[in-house]
Amino acid sequence: MPNIGTIFSKIDSFFKEVRIEIKKVNWPTTKETIRYTLTVIGISIATAIFLGGIDFLFTNLLNKFII
Repeated sequence: MPNIGTIFSKIDSFFKEVRIEIKKVNWPTTKETIRYTLTVIGISIATAIFLGGIDFLFTNLLNKFII
């Protein structure tokens, strides 16, 4: 059975390594974050419009040929 002291030592070591790795991360600036967010929103809207248009087209074509 592991010693309680070694468990806490490993936990402490883990969080120290996490802190070191977090400092290495290249965080985006606020301007970059806003630009990336708006790009994702724009692409999502464009995709929704495209798929909605295709759905509308196929629905109308099926209604003309089936009904």
